[in-house]
Amino acid sequence: MENLGYYNGKFGPLEEMMVPMDDRVCWFGDGVYDAGPCRNYKIFAIDEHIDRFFNSAALLDIKMPVTKQELKDLLNDLVKKVDTGDLFVYYQVTRGTGIRNHAFTEGPGNLWVMLKPAVISDGIEPIKLITVEDTRFFHCNIKTLNLIPSVMATEKAKEAGCQEAVFYRPGGRVTECAHSNVHIIKDGKLYTAPTDNLILPGIARAHLIRMCKKLNIAVSETPYTLDDLFQAEEVIVTSSSNLCLHACEIDGKPVGGKQPEMMELLRKSLLDEFLEETSE
Repeated sequence: MENLGYYNGKFGPLEEMMVPMDDRVCWFGDGVYDAGPCRNYKIFAIDEHIDRFFNSAALLDIKMPVTKQELKDLLNDLVKKVDTGDLFVYYQVTRGTGIRNHAFTEGPGNLWVMLKPAVISDGIEPIKLITVEDTRFFHCNIKTLNLIPSVMATEKAKEAGCQEAVFYRPGGRVTECAHSNVHIIKDGKLYTAPTDNLILPGIARAHLIRMCKKLNIAVSETPYTLDDLFQAEEVIVTSSSNLCLHACEIDGKPVGGKQPEMMELLRKSLLDEFLEETSE
């Protein structure tokens, strides 16, 4: 099939799948999710994503309906049912099913999976960004389904002809993007926001940090500001869908481009890592 949906043991083409109206996702967005790329039917960094998925659920006291190994086996089985092995693999768990009530529904959660064709960007072409005030709540470290601020910011970026929106908090602290992490190169070092409750601990972010250390590029996990962002030698955007992108413009102003050799080394190294781990 071209794409695939899964819900509590049933699966089929996405457009044919049905879910109960009283799944708590409908009333409260009560759930968490994770996602990552697949190439040649091999899901990249699957264990890291599943670990984060289970941690997000545990932080919200959602009871998982499967073990980590059961989920891993299920995902590896489901990707083989799709026509292409180059996929975006998305999964979420909601708190359960029941008549609308703010108090928790008893029992295990509902497991959803969505697979659709997708190819990882090679990161060669630069992207354009806008800045948007971060009005999200203080659980950004949990990958919840409550994504309205990110949806609105992404639409603003689209309307501005840009590919991403960079969030900042009062006082100018940069947190992350609408659906990515954002980092800067300053004085030849990588600066990335710390993994507190204002940002998601991205899997691609972790790979970037590890790659920098492997390449002897110093890493500082400390807060930085909008001024730092605009003055950075390079601005890097990472996500599981786009492993290592660089920005050339923010809010219509040129940025980056001052460490092209370092930027190309990081881009190529991270892409090579992905290609190697998902080779046939």
